[in-house]
Amino acid sequence: MISSKFFFKGFKSIQGAGSPAIALGASFIAIGALLKNLGFSVQESIFSTFMIYALPGSLVMAESMLIGASLVNIFLAVWLVNARLYPMTVALMPLLMHKDQPRWKYYLSCHFIAVSSWLIVKDNYELIEKENRIDFWIGIGTATWSVAIISTVIGYIASDFLNKDILIGLAIINPIYFTCMMLGAMKTIQISLSVILGAILGPAFYFFSPEWCILFGGFIAGTVAFLIGERNDQ
Repeated sequence: MISSKFFFKGFKSIQGAGSPAIALGASFIAIGALLKNLGFSVQESIFSTFMIYALPGSLVMAESMLIGASLVNIFLAVWLVNARLYPMTVALMPLLMHKDQPRWKYYLSCHFIAVSSWLIVKDNYELIEKENRIDFWIGIGTATWSVAIISTVIGYIASDFLNKDILIGLAIINPIYFTCMMLGAMKTIQISLSVILGAILGPAFYFFSPEWCILFGGFIAGTVAFLIGERNDQ
């Protein structure tokens, strides 16, 4: 069973002015309004966030359905977009795994992998004994997931009062927050180089391939930062 003590400790960890949940909520308000404007029902909008729980994935799903893509194509598109979460999973799971915990908890908790919840657990996991970290993580994931779902409903209801400029502003709050967090994390040569090179190469590649510029810029920046970091034992 999940320990209620550590579950609710994780659930309450999203509180505070600096919580990623605030930026997450703002972005999903924009998603809720967008889905309504695209013709989705409130039930479909809630189900989208419930199942996808990712801002880029929700956008890809909505746009793909709008142009009449097949379910297979939609599934593959969302899957590929959310593959960006794989490195977070690889970095996070060794911090949470314990031999006394059943595997179903880890399978369940994979749904909660997101930048917002990942940032919270990375800042707090050392305060929790390893055998209780998975319950703590499930609490964090449930809280941020709930924020996303509730915010989607709020955005859907308030869509008539949100103009295009407000929606754009809400949508970019999350990326801006994560950019600030990455800048604050620039304490090693790998992270510093990956952030700086990514900020330069992403826009540079846009002039050659707008569709692939982020992927190319991120891949090259991350690879260069990793190789230089390994060479300097950082």
